Amino acid sequence: MGIKRVFDIICALCGLIVLSPVLFLIIVLIKLTSAGPVFFRQTRVGQYEKLFQIHKFRTMIVNAEASGLKITVGRDPRITSIGHFLRKTKLDELPQLIDVLMGTMSLVGPRPEVPEYVQYYTNDIKGIVLSVRPGITDWASIKMIDENDILARASDPQQIYIQQILPEKLAYAVRYVQTRSLRLDVYLILLTISKIFTR
Repeated sequence: MGIKRVFDIICALCGLIVLSPVLFLIIVLIKLTSAGPVFFRQTRVGQYEKLFQIHKFRTMIVNAEASGLKITVGRDPRITSIGHFLRKTKLDELPQLIDVLMGTMSLVGPRPEVPEYVQYYTNDIKGIVLSVRPGITDWASIKMIDENDILARASDPQQIYIQQILPEKLAYAVRYVQTRSLRLDVYLILLTISKIFTR
């Protein structure tokens, strides 16, 4: 077991313990404000193209993907009342600490995509980006934290995502993979926290 994996396990365990009151409060708010499960699970492409189920707090109506895109755009009407707050503060991502413990994700790494969008990766990019565990945060999560607002201004959000946003995300992902280190992981975690609190 490498030092990055040990770091991930320790931090994920500590995070779940320390944040347990916040997690419990979010669970209660989700149950009080909308019908359906607390968690949203979706198939994503992980390391070596292995599919896994990502965990998030549910921020949209049940079966939201059946009535729209797999990306969210601005004030998407499928988002619940508490969902807007959870997305804005990134609190909906906290259950991914479970995925870190399970070994399907890392604290820091390229954000995992749905299979539908991975098909647009070139073979070279795919070989680099999918050579590591996907992460809860990375350069793209920090630099493109308001991508939903960008998509909200687009006449064709899906095309803008595929042609403009996805290539930029992948460039950041490649940058991370080629320069990754434990020191960089710590820096990106602290930068993510700072970015969320200063928005």
